[in-house]
Amino acid sequence: MSARAGKGKTLFHKVWDAHSVRTLPNGQVQLFIGLHLIHEVTSPQAFGMLRERGLAVAYPNRTFATVDHIVPTTSHAEPYADKLAQDMIVALRSACKEFGIEFFDTNTGRQGIVHVIGPELGLTQPGTTIACGDSHTSTHGAFGAIAFGIGTSQVRDVLATQTMALEPLKVRRIEVNGTLAPGVYAKDVVLHIIRILGVNGGTGFAYEYAGSVFDKFSMEERMTVCNMSIEGGARVGYVNPDATTFAYLKGRPYAPKGAAWDQAVARWKSFASDADAAYDDVVKINAEDIRPTVTWGINPGQAIFIDEKVPTVDGAPADQKAGIKEALEHMKLKPGAPIKGTKVDVCFLGSCTNSRISDLKEVAAYIKGRKVAPGVKAIVVPGSQLVRAEAQKLGLDKVYADAGFEWREAGCSMCLGMNPDKLVGEQLCASSSNRNFKGRQGSPTGRTILMSPLMVAAAAVTGQVSDCREVFAPAGVGA
Repeated sequence: MSARAGKGKTLFHKVWDAHSVRTLPNGQVQLFIGLHLIHEVTSPQAFGMLRERGLAVAYPNRTFATVDHIVPTTSHAEPYADKLAQDMIVALRSACKEFGIEFFDTNTGRQGIVHVIGPELGLTQPGTTIACGDSHTSTHGAFGAIAFGIGTSQVRDVLATQTMALEPLKVRRIEVNGTLAPGVYAKDVVLHIIRILGVNGGTGFAYEYAGSVFDKFSMEERMTVCNMSIEGGARVGYVNPDATTFAYLKGRPYAPKGAAWDQAVARWKSFASDADAAYDDVVKINAEDIRPTVTWGINPGQAIFIDEKVPTVDGAPADQKAGIKEALEHMKLKPGAPIKGTKVDVCFLGSCTNSRISDLKEVAAYIKGRKVAPGVKAIVVPGSQLVRAEAQKLGLDKVYADAGFEWREAGCSMCLGMNPDKLVGEQLCASSSNRNFKGRQGSPTGRTILMSPLMVAAAAVTGQVSDCREVFAPAGVGA
């Protein structure tokens, strides 16, 4: 690691400065929020706070809502069996009507995970600030935006004032250069980064992802990496906007049209980091060093390559021994044993990390003609109704069904235990999601191993944690 001095400015500082209202007495900056995304979990209470104070939503045209965390994925029919979930969607529906906010409800064809629908609808745009009451809001940084996850009280502040108070951040540039080997995906890249830098390594930082690998990545691959910036402790993760960004956005429902499009692109380009920008830290990684990566523990930084062995307590640094011991006990893994071959009970393809059309197409290409192993429950949950519709138009739903996967409605699903899709007892899940914390998938004793979508597929057809390179012999690199 090293700092890189220069006279130019990073995208982070350009966007930050363009949206700064004032510096507060405590050193925080009051920042104008260009786009506010809300969902049913963190916003009902915030709306209640507005009502208590007799306040309106300052800029309802800058706020968009969806429902994702609590919706059942077997059916969106109401009323939901879970009364609390039903109350939450009704509360959000009512608040959006009361305050004049556009709501992508389950009957609109545009509902989905908030971090999937923002980009696909063209709401997420370069050079802006984005806030959402969800920790994985960093996803939107893939477009050259500065995107923050916020808490309920901050949701209230943004609704009422379209601003929030934030501490200034340092900027770390993470360059990944070279060519990823077949079977190595964006998910492996970000797990590798978190493994190297640690789950707290990004505290106080914004991560700027760069290098030839990111230059070649699709927008959906960039979103996968930016999504998990928060898992490395960074508040923000972003990629500089380029031709790939603009091509993705063009023609999207909320993207600028006509002459406004050309003006927008010129403005977006100006936000990219200067060639001589100064960084607080620079990390360089060789793409050729990255192999398919899986977690073995209870945080995303506890990860190893698929051909490595589970760590031992004895061989660990003193400050890591307790954490490793706790993780091994929870995961019920044998220290020093290969991770490959670990029996799986559930395989989950979905979440705001890996539920977009490129993920579903990549896996479908390899599971066609294969079958889910006996005794394994495998589910695939599209990230949005638009993704689901496109997948079905391509016949992917039939490919998955024929292979033995359950094809579901759009939602957060088994990423977290806030809907009916939960682990039971000590089940072990091979998951394309972003968190492997204790209890994350609904059971306090349930176990989660994070991996790329194709690695999830490999686990599904073999019934155990497997190397997708050996199971499918992939020829190229996908999302």
